[in-house]
Amino acid sequence: MTKVGHIYLIDDDNSMRESLTRMLRDVGYLVEDYASAVKFLETSIPVSPAVILLDMQMPDMTGVELQEQLVKLGRKTPIVFVSGQSHPHQIVQGLKKGAVDFLFKPFNLEELLKAIADAIEFDRRQLKRVLVDIETKREYESLTPREREVCTWLVEGLLNKDIAVKLGTTDATIKVHKARVMSKMHVDSVQTLVKKYLESDLANHPLNA
Repeated sequence: MTKVGHIYLIDDDNSMRESLTRMLRDVGYLVEDYASAVKFLETSIPVSPAVILLDMQMPDMTGVELQEQLVKLGRKTPIVFVSGQSHPHQIVQGLKKGAVDFLFKPFNLEELLKAIADAIEFDRRQLKRVLVDIETKREYESLTPREREVCTWLVEGLLNKDIAVKLGTTDATIKVHKARVMSKMHVDSVQTLVKKYLESDLANHPLNA
């Protein structure tokens, strides 16, 4: 039975790559293997949830260099570095740039499988956050310009009467706008509205530019 998760295995050591690929497929993962970082960049297609199992030392491009390229491309698949010979500064660089784990060869199967499972779970949560973010922004874009103004002031903590003064209208009118904002944003309290607004960084939405 296939596990829910995809592994990109990048290692220039043919025997290591082949044995890892076979072993990981045997335990149920979908595995794509690459002999070089360049080949991975040229041919891989992003999927999620997934993990990149990445050798640190390769002739064409080091693991950290590939990691930097992926950051530039906006690819956020979590990385687990695997290496037999890494310098401390490479480990620090990799972890600072977002790698979720670092394994030294030789490692045991249990250690590897835990690192993979943790990374895939991280990516699953990351994907869920992205999907929620997209939906929240779609809801926000359904608001009229005046409703967006009311939304912003609600998030700032203003009461209906204060918003009415700010916008030069009546308390009753603001109540109507507020009800529409709450309905379109699918929230039942101002606290929940504030949470969604901040988590999706709506203050910096292009509509507010």
